[in-house]
Amino acid sequence: MRGVFDRLSLEGVAQALQELPTPCYVIDEKALKENGEILSEVQEHTGCRILLAQKAFSNFDLYPALEPYLAGTEASGVFEARLGREEMPDKEVHVFSTAYRARDIDALFNYADHIVFNSIGQLAVFGPVAKSNGLSIGLRINPECSTQEGNHSIYDPCASGSRLGVTRAQWDKLMTPDVYALLDGIHFHTLCEQDAYDLEITLAAVEEKFGTFLPDMKWLNMGGGHHITRDGYDIPRLERLIKTYTEKYGLQVYLEPGEACALNAGYLITTILDVTENNGITNAILDASAACHMPDVIEMPYRPPLYGAGEAGEKPFQARLGGPSCLAGDVIGNYGFDKAPQIGDRLIFGDMAIYTTCKNNTFNGMPLPDIYVLHPDNTTTLLARYGYQDFKYRLGSS
Repeated sequence: MRGVFDRLSLEGVAQALQELPTPCYVIDEKALKENGEILSEVQEHTGCRILLAQKAFSNFDLYPALEPYLAGTEASGVFEARLGREEMPDKEVHVFSTAYRARDIDALFNYADHIVFNSIGQLAVFGPVAKSNGLSIGLRINPECSTQEGNHSIYDPCASGSRLGVTRAQWDKLMTPDVYALLDGIHFHTLCEQDAYDLEITLAAVEEKFGTFLPDMKWLNMGGGHHITRDGYDIPRLERLIKTYTEKYGLQVYLEPGEACALNAGYLITTILDVTENNGITNAILDASAACHMPDVIEMPYRPPLYGAGEAGEKPFQARLGGPSCLAGDVIGNYGFDKAPQIGDRLIFGDMAIYTTCKNNTFNGMPLPDIYVLHPDNTTTLLARYGYQDFKYRLGSS
């Protein structure tokens, strides 16, 4: 396994990235394949099937780098399901949505193999027609077992009052024999950037509350949030858990990580536009925005890794990095530097393949960054370039 910037230690790679126009994303093809190899080994050792959760990474030009290692894609709606079917046509397409419209169901017949419902009500309404059209039917459960801590609470589907998944109390109140007969599988998704130990805790809760139904199922989807390709992740524990439930209940186990597929496989290159001082704080203003180009920095929140920099206070010079938008909170974080940041300096943020290109936006009329691919031979190719028309077409017809 590798660290966030191991690839940049190779001669010439960091320099090649420094020469690209900014701001831009760079997706590392070699890193994607390395992640795929790890995920492939888990499948080989356990018989599970691993899907790419496209909500985290949907740069389809790079799907060929992952496709050989995965069983298919997971989608959050019609558009992602179509993308998965078009770009990995020979692989499985699974879809889960918190709620479907009738026209969504009709469209999904063309793309999906598996469909997971979030409520017994929607399962009862749409399950029969989905079943008659050949889809494998699942229901998302809520084991009411929170393993989130601190800043990740926004991503906790098991929080009190959650709209995600069916609790056992809801199951007992609403499930009927004819609706139950529709089910092929059970789905849960409770993790966020977590290890196999958290999955083990969750599985115990799943078995306690819903284990009586597992012998009737064909598959169990353990959702995403498994940080499998992170350095130090307990893969042997994960494999033991998968094999235990596969053998105990005769189930086909699915995992649908997003981050694990593209972890540490991308960069965001940016330039310092201005440097100001305020009340003893040095503010370096970049041509990349947290709010527009790396929104999880604010939403999660987190402080992204920066090549060659350290924590605030670790190095002689300190600076707060922020974007050029009008949002006062458009702040990426505080960093330490070996020398004082200067106008024109290039910076390289790491782990920028996930939840960036699929979540960015044009608030303030901010241009979207170019997207490049970094090939294994250290050359780069432009994948996408955006301009004024890309901003304008989203807002009107002319």
